[in-house]
Amino acid sequence: MEVEGNQTLVTDFVLVGFTTDPLLRIILFVVFLASYTLTLTGNLGLMALIYLDSRLHTPMYFFVGSLSFLDVWYSSVYTPRILYDCVSKNNHMSLAGCAAQLFFSAGLAYSECFLLAFMAYDRFVAICNPLLYTTAMPKKLCVQLVVGSYVAGFANAIAHISNTFRLHFCGNNVINHYFCDVLPLLKMSCDDIGVYEVILTALIGCNWLVTTAIILSSYIGIVGAIVRIRSSAGRRKAFFTCLAHLVSVTLFYGSIVIMYSRPKSQQTPNWDKANALFYTVVNPLVNPFIYSLRNKDVKAAFRKIWGRFIAPK
Repeated sequence: MEVEGNQTLVTDFVLVGFTTDPLLRIILFVVFLASYTLTLTGNLGLMALIYLDSRLHTPMYFFVGSLSFLDVWYSSVYTPRILYDCVSKNNHMSLAGCAAQLFFSAGLAYSECFLLAFMAYDRFVAICNPLLYTTAMPKKLCVQLVVGSYVAGFANAIAHISNTFRLHFCGNNVINHYFCDVLPLLKMSCDDIGVYEVILTALIGCNWLVTTAIILSSYIGIVGAIVRIRSSAGRRKAFFTCLAHLVSVTLFYGSIVIMYSRPKSQQTPNWDKANALFYTVVNPLVNPFIYSLRNKDVKAAFRKIWGRFIAPK
């Protein structure tokens, strides 16, 4: 703590986490360790399959592999800290540590928003122009779109963090959350946050509108193309091609929209923590399984790699 005038400024924070009960913390440690292990195994395994099997060297799987890479990084922003807090009696986090966690949290969240939007465009091209798909989505363009996702994401994160940590935090330094997030930090600010809230709303709103517009326009075109397919088998195949992406978008966008669009009167710490789990822990965990369990190409690649490297000769 530092004293400035009549105010005691916060220089570090205490994360409450999920519970203070020792037994529950051990149980949560086991649960989150298992989920983190599955997250890393699923995403890294999917990336390895895409790299090793030449049949998966297509724009669609390039984006899926890029999403897996992002999810490995994204889950690592939160889960190791959750595991540490479950077994440690020292739940303190420095101001710099809080800023770093929020920076990567915001940067990767914005990046995933743009990446999911570009994946929708990829599905639009694949279904609406299947004969020109590889020509319309060359590797150079795919790389540019993925890099553009990160550039846009972290540019927004810089604006986000520079405005957040321009504020002064005073009084109680306890954050009733399991990571440094914007909403609990704003409650601790001893400055006028009116201008900041306008900037935050503009940042989130503009990015949400841009990425949502790309996704909606892509799927409007996709629906139109599916309706024109004469065979029911063709329509079913086209639908299942998009199903995994739709589930991923719904989980990620839905939880974030619910989190940040609710009125202040409805914002409670326990609800915020439960809702945040969907985009910080659950989404990176389920994404590799969403894109592989009903995917014949991925399952065929897995059997091929298993037979070549793992199964006994």
